[in-house]
Amino acid sequence: MIKLIATDVDGTLVKDGSPEIYPEFIDVIKKLREKDIIVCIASGRQYSSIMKMFGDIKDDLIFIAGNGAHIKCRGVDMHVAEMNRKYVDELVNELRKYEDYGMIAEGPGITYIEKPYKESFLDLLENGYRNNVEIVDDVLDKSHQIVKVSIFNRPSIRELGEGTLIPEWKDRLKVTMAGEDWVDFMDKSVDKGNALKRIQEFFGISSEETMVFGDNNNDIGMLEAAAESYAVENAPDAVKAHAAHVCKSWKEKGVYEILNCLEI
Repeated sequence: MIKLIATDVDGTLVKDGSPEIYPEFIDVIKKLREKDIIVCIASGRQYSSIMKMFGDIKDDLIFIAGNGAHIKCRGVDMHVAEMNRKYVDELVNELRKYEDYGMIAEGPGITYIEKPYKESFLDLLENGYRNNVEIVDDVLDKSHQIVKVSIFNRPSIRELGEGTLIPEWKDRLKVTMAGEDWVDFMDKSVDKGNALKRIQEFFGISSEETMVFGDNNNDIGMLEAAAESYAVENAPDAVKAHAAHVCKSWKEKGVYEILNCLEI
């Protein structure tokens, strides 16, 4: 019997960067919660962004934000994994060299963006992802609690990410592609799978009682933490290889289809 469900957002539930979730999915979450099934929303996005997507039902959910760096439930932090400041300083100074790209540093529920920045990038953060954004002179200000650093490029950053940044930093930080547009850097301990295991342990729920949905490299740990794991059809083959099942893509509301038919 399934007691815990976790799903990624971008590329799994909705198109990357979408600010809203479709109402049918809200309805199915309400049905699951009526049966006391725990529902986790797991994303590379910050807590404030994904919380806003779920509005009136936010207090019925557990949020795994920042790829697992920040876990929050009903306004209470369950876990926060800060990055090593030495690595943050070195990383940010390196990423600043990519002047045509977008860079952010994130604390729990806040996104820091440095001047100068492209208005289109700020618009994406504030109105696309609906992040809480603070414009600063220096993201390395020691008063900032940093749980994630990210670099962005559209239509794709995969070549830079997989060819340069991930190999360079993988021994010091957790580095992953998050969609096609982002490379995320976090503490080595951070993984959606580790976050999900914390929740499983807290509630005494097994892998066999867990169902998970994902689409990208940053979902692999989570897929491996659940016996009933689904990669959406639009996921790369390397991600599908870690899932027990494949469901329809976000375009066809594949996650909703599975959950709506779940026997509970």
